[in-house]
Amino acid sequence: MFFFFFNFELYNPVHYIFGQGQIAKLAEVTPKNTKILLAYGGGSIFKNGVYDQVKAALADFELLEFGGIEPNPRYETLMKAVELIRTENIGFILAIGGGSVIDGVKFISAAVHYPGNAIEILKQRILFKDASVCVPFGTVLTLPATGSEMNSGAVVTIEATQEKLTLGGSALFPKFSIVDPTVIASLPKRQLQNGVVDAFTHVMEQYVTYPHDALLQDRIAESILQTLIEIGPSVVENPTDYKLASNFVWSATMALNGLIQKGVPSDWATHMIGHELTALYEIDHARTLAIIGPNLYRVMFDTKKEKLAQFGQRVWNLSGSTEEIAKAAIDKTVDFFHTMGMKTRISENAENIEGTADFIVQRFEERGWLGLGERQNVTLEKVREIVTLSY
Repeated sequence: MFFFFFNFELYNPVHYIFGQGQIAKLAEVTPKNTKILLAYGGGSIFKNGVYDQVKAALADFELLEFGGIEPNPRYETLMKAVELIRTENIGFILAIGGGSVIDGVKFISAAVHYPGNAIEILKQRILFKDASVCVPFGTVLTLPATGSEMNSGAVVTIEATQEKLTLGGSALFPKFSIVDPTVIASLPKRQLQNGVVDAFTHVMEQYVTYPHDALLQDRIAESILQTLIEIGPSVVENPTDYKLASNFVWSATMALNGLIQKGVPSDWATHMIGHELTALYEIDHARTLAIIGPNLYRVMFDTKKEKLAQFGQRVWNLSGSTEEIAKAAIDKTVDFFHTMGMKTRISENAENIEGTADFIVQRFEERGWLGLGERQNVTLEKVREIVTLSY
């Protein structure tokens, strides 16, 4: 067996502004002498006071607004914002919301000056590296989960074809992100549960692969997992507790800001399969991860058992043989997901699911996704097995 510490480059230019009352700093970091588009979702920011805080901070700025960005943002909706920016010659976007709003704004940022058909950005998974062709944007985070406030990736749904596809590139980092943990106090329990499980699985995608030589990355990943296990159930019940809220928010950011990914292999097959469940059945993103993740570990057990065992020993304090610990670690993870309110079967979250595995396999085959995961060994047949096991 051979181990690795891969070469890497770490680039993260986000000005990350954390803490209570920090929304007031918007005027200091938002560019002046240009029109600002406030982009948001379904209106929760009007109920939790965030909208009023933003408007007060930007009282001297020329503001336009675009609302209605959906959970799992729709390409069709986002293109309306693209047209608004083109028509009004808007120079900066402020995303106010969670991962869906921020992901949507990343697409908008890339699409405004894109010379071709903007749907190509998703269909061809185009990477944007030249910031001069993207509209700059900042974020005010209201729902911790995706880490989108401190990374350059995004996921957008094409309603017409029921596809959930990705985009990204170094030009799509926010210029700044304001993260006030107190804003989670008004979130529904379901969204808090989802946020914890989403962040947890982001770490697992970058951690449960195979043994390597990047010792610090593993320890950081394990510390995020342990923190989420420690605070997850409590923050759902007590989101006004600042200690719980702040640790939750920072853990979600650290789970996917690029740091723990450097120098190590990454998987992401759970996400690729889970995206299809969301596109097909509108199952919450985090809940698709809770459904698929454990069954992917079971199907790919032989190539993941060493790392699953390490996870079991260090995070769950399990003992026994490698195989015993690895299997028990999967069970402990499922138990944690249940504690976090997840239902871990497709049939518990959707109806008429009988053809799901065949449909997803066909989709992947059409896209040329013939081998996913850290070893590209999650073949189409393995995908079929994972999804079927998840029924």
